[in-house]
Amino acid sequence: MIDSNSILLFVADAPKSASFYTRLLRLDAVEASPTFAMFILPSGLALGLWGKTGVEPAPAPTGGGCDLGFKVATADLVDTLHTEWQGKGATILLPPTDLDFGRSFVAADPDGHRLRVYNVAEA
Repeated sequence: MIDSNSILLFVADAPKSASFYTRLLRLDAVEASPTFAMFILPSGLALGLWGKTGVEPAPAPTGGGCDLGFKVATADLVDTLHTEWQGKGATILLPPTDLDFGRSFVAADPDGHRLRVYNVAEA
């Protein structure tokens, strides 16, 4: 069996992106270089930020084709994180909104990768 344990996002500037994610996630990178940074999320998932120059095969030109999801415990926490992330420089693509599955907002990182914070409503 193959187990997924990491997500790699291709970025224009790895140190700039690492600084952005450090502020947003309140986590320090466990590995950092001029072309790469790695964060270990509380779930155990590794989030890598890889400078796209020189990556083989070359990555697609832009981000934003999917969401990186961050499930939180309450709808109120969705609202709190929205305010916090907006204050930390995240571009807000969707303000806190009640959707069919629960409350959610969507932010974007400096490379346009979509970050969805959500809470699943109880049935």
